[in-house]
Amino acid sequence: MKIGLFIPCYVDQFYPKVGIATYELLQKLGCDVHFPMGQTCCGQPMANSGYQYLTKGCDANFIANFTGFDYIVCPSGSCVLHVKEHLHDEKQEEAATEMRKKVFELIEFITDILKVDSIDGNFPYRVGMHVSCHGQRGLKLSQMTELNAPFFSKPEQLLHSIKGLDLVSLSRKDECCGFGGTFCVTEEAVSVKMGQDRIKDHENHHVDYITGGDMSCLMHLEGILKRQKSPIKTIHIAEILNSLGN
Repeated sequence: MKIGLFIPCYVDQFYPKVGIATYELLQKLGCDVHFPMGQTCCGQPMANSGYQYLTKGCDANFIANFTGFDYIVCPSGSCVLHVKEHLHDEKQEEAATEMRKKVFELIEFITDILKVDSIDGNFPYRVGMHVSCHGQRGLKLSQMTELNAPFFSKPEQLLHSIKGLDLVSLSRKDECCGFGGTFCVTEEAVSVKMGQDRIKDHENHHVDYITGGDMSCLMHLEGILKRQKSPIKTIHIAEILNSLGN
């Protein structure tokens, strides 16, 4: 199974360890993983700001870099959802259509395509799971609490298999952290207050780490935690799941 590793631009620049953990984890799970060197931003920031017409170069570049793979896997639900819903190219629309079907968020790929329901790892800490909006509501990685429906969570299913990990049950499981991409720039006061509220829930449950599937949300929370001089740390779920054999 030939996998194209799609790493978001902000992860590449600020959190390369997340990209490395994703690469190593997929290899350990038996995948033939490749990292196209010419990949850049998927275009989500521009599209979310109302400038979808400026993303044509990003779309063409994405298709050029990820043609020929069986699947495209990314450790970011928001970037994956953007590609799934908005990747188009007037000159290569058939290729774009097929590629949208091949893009998967990391946890989604592990559980739904590889059919892995547990991972052998070790992470002896008390952990809170931050559920990102795009992953939950767009990719259906977990159930929304406002629905009268059976609970499920693909990330939590994998985390429960990690030795030593104490996964807490938060009071408000799927509350938004307030990051929202450009929202945290245009509405910074609201964004920060939402982030503080989200952190308070984790603090009340005495976690050592906040984890999640979107480093963008964790980056937002990390900034608030550092300003509050909190001992709580953030860690991407790929880094926990890659603790194989440790």
